[in-house]
Amino acid sequence: MNLDKPVKDISITPATSFANLSEQMFESGGFTAQKFSMGVTILRKMFEEKCTNFLSFPACIIATGTRGIIRDMVKNKQFDAVITTCGTLDHDLARIWRDYYHGSWEADDRKLHQEGVNRLGNIFIPNECYGEILESKLMSILEEIYEAGTRRLSTYELIWEIGDRLDDENSIIYWAARNRIPVIIPGITDGSVGSQIFFFAQDHDLTIDVLKDEKLLSDIVFEAEKTGALMIGGGISKHHTIWWNQFRGGLDYAVYVTTAPEWDGSLSGARVREAVSWGKVREDASYVTIEGDATLILPFIYAGVMQEL
Repeated sequence: MNLDKPVKDISITPATSFANLSEQMFESGGFTAQKFSMGVTILRKMFEEKCTNFLSFPACIIATGTRGIIRDMVKNKQFDAVITTCGTLDHDLARIWRDYYHGSWEADDRKLHQEGVNRLGNIFIPNECYGEILESKLMSILEEIYEAGTRRLSTYELIWEIGDRLDDENSIIYWAARNRIPVIIPGITDGSVGSQIFFFAQDHDLTIDVLKDEKLLSDIVFEAEKTGALMIGGGISKHHTIWWNQFRGGLDYAVYVTTAPEWDGSLSGARVREAVSWGKVREDASYVTIEGDATLILPFIYAGVMQEL
């Protein structure tokens, strides 16, 4: 039992910086505040030590303004590989050409369906702002890629090809292409962009080579001296990140943000400490699981890290 570290009160004045607030949150002792502060510290170390850093997240947050945080991380080259879901492509591209709108959790979903409006949490997405615009824009982009002689692509190469044809600095895909940061989509067919690729391939001999993505991940992890990961939410994105890192003995740094409960046995609910038992995170790693909504937590964490840096 260690009783040499007393709990300290947080005190905020007009002069309080994010860095100072993060430090105070750690000294406060409770509850998620301390985990938040640990997340800021670990991310800062990942960036300062220039580890090989992974970023994983689900598509849903890209429908919100949190997209801007992910974009800035990619724009600032703070991660060496991004692993996400097909919906990230859907939302990032759709929002280049159309707006999404503020909605309500309590909206009448039957009425929304009748009016051609999709609800993602409290975001409203009209059909013309999603599937319809993606179909009208993507087919011509895929045709252009195909006419250039391309027949076989990994998902990260496909994203670079699409990004090279974009002219919108608000886009994650735009910056991934400009900085040649690989964005890997293990479940590429699970979304609107994946469906458009499928339809296009019906009369074109275009192949998406997901094993080429795996070869790149293999090269990245085996060449890395240290690895770190910021993982937002669970599912295939999180698992692909920790799965590949187990082959090098596990992550050295890990920050995980989740709303899922641990007791359901899901990967999304599994805390980082569980990954230690699998060798996906090192026994001596610096890691933390922060429980909460990423649209709230991520902007504050990134602000704290950037101010400290």
